[in-house]
Amino acid sequence: MKLRCQLFEFEDLPWFPNVIRAGMMEYLRFMISALGTYQPVVPLLAEALSQTRQTRILELCAGAGGGTAGVLRRLRATGQPAARVCLTDLYPQPAAWQALRAANPGLEFEPLPVDATAVPAGLTGFRTVFSAFHHFPPAAAEALLADAVRQRTGIGVFEGAGKHWTELLLAVTVLPVAQLLITPFIRPFRFSRLLFTYALPLIPLFTIWDGCVSILRMYPPDQLRALARRADPQGTFRWEAGKVRHWWGPQVTYLIGVPADN
Repeated sequence: MKLRCQLFEFEDLPWFPNVIRAGMMEYLRFMISALGTYQPVVPLLAEALSQTRQTRILELCAGAGGGTAGVLRRLRATGQPAARVCLTDLYPQPAAWQALRAANPGLEFEPLPVDATAVPAGLTGFRTVFSAFHHFPPAAAEALLADAVRQRTGIGVFEGAGKHWTELLLAVTVLPVAQLLITPFIRPFRFSRLLFTYALPLIPLFTIWDGCVSILRMYPPDQLRALARRADPQGTFRWEAGKVRHWWGPQVTYLIGVPADN
């Protein structure tokens, strides 16, 4: 699917209730972690860390931290034993992040809001964006990449889908049913999550909309490469974009950029 529609997602809206946003993010974290969505990109990320001589990952737009712990454990087990991750977001979720930090050595977080298009210089590390780059319209997406180029730090953008019509079908059929089944098992337990999933099913309804819109807003590899060229007109970075497939079928779309002098 090459079509890209700049629709809105409810979780992006500043007035959107945080209790609903948190419920959606925690469900997304649970599913990404349980399915190992981002495991296929670990070799790409490990190579980028080696090229940039980095051991610290600065995760932008981290949400509830979906998949982060699994990626960190795999990195540490496959040649990057000193790897660590710092979670950041424009809407920080310290409650969810504290639980992740307690269970995962090497994981930390920044409690203050962080704008991914203008990251403070004191927050260093190889930048990553998991499941969130599609939230940025072209001008903002270009600014996010340009900020990494300006600060001479590598960056990896990863989306947990291949942008196919079948993924839209799954988003409105299978995934909502899965959400109803697994919600009682999501930790930490929150009564509000049960309330807004079963009694007043706002979390599932908004998740269906945002899930479909996420796929429609995703940038395919050609568009990612075009954004990178505009963000780095002098060609000071080496850029690679494409898709990798999970062993059981789903794809991950990616863009990785590292300074050319590394």
